[in-house]
Parts: sequence; structure tokens; C-alpha cells
Amino acid sequence: MRSGNEPVTARSPLRLRFWLSVWGLLWAAGGTVVFALAGRPGWAAACGVLLLLVATDLVIVVHHLRRGPHWQPGRDIPPYEPPDQHTDRRH
Repeated sequence: MRSGNEPVTARSPLRLRFWLSVWGLLWAAGGTVVFALAGRPGWAAACGVLLLLVATDLVIVVHHLRRGPHWQPGRDIPPYEPPDQHTDRRH
């Protein structure tokens, strides 16, 4: 059921995004090295640009995670206010 305040109580899966960024960082770094050693400067540059983008995203995600539970609610905080059972919405 929608409560109408979703943008206020929306959550971002930052921990998942953190681990996906780490995974992408490893692959982009590996791709940069492999393509540079293989003599493919275009592909190495493309992987290098991707590496910079992923590193930037990782820094932003870590910054948001360090803001603490005020900005990233824990598992004990419900994602929305329970609907009021006594309100009649047929008006």
C-alpha cells in the first residue's frame, strides 16, 4: 500500500551499490592493465575512463554511508509510516 510520503522515506541500497562499485573498480582496473599490456590504447583509455567514473561513484557512496543512520536508516526503521486504519478515504 502506498502511503503518499515515499520520496521522504525512500531508501537507497547503498551497501549493494558499494559492493557493485568495488566489483566494477576491480574489473575496470584489470581491463585497463590488460588492454595497455596488449597494445590496445583505445580500449585501455576507455577502461581508464570507466575506472575514474566507478572510483568517483565509490567515493560518493562511502560519503553517504558515513553520514550515519540519520541519512541511511537501519533495518529497525520501517520504510514508511503504517497506514491509518481509522481513516475513511471515500470522501
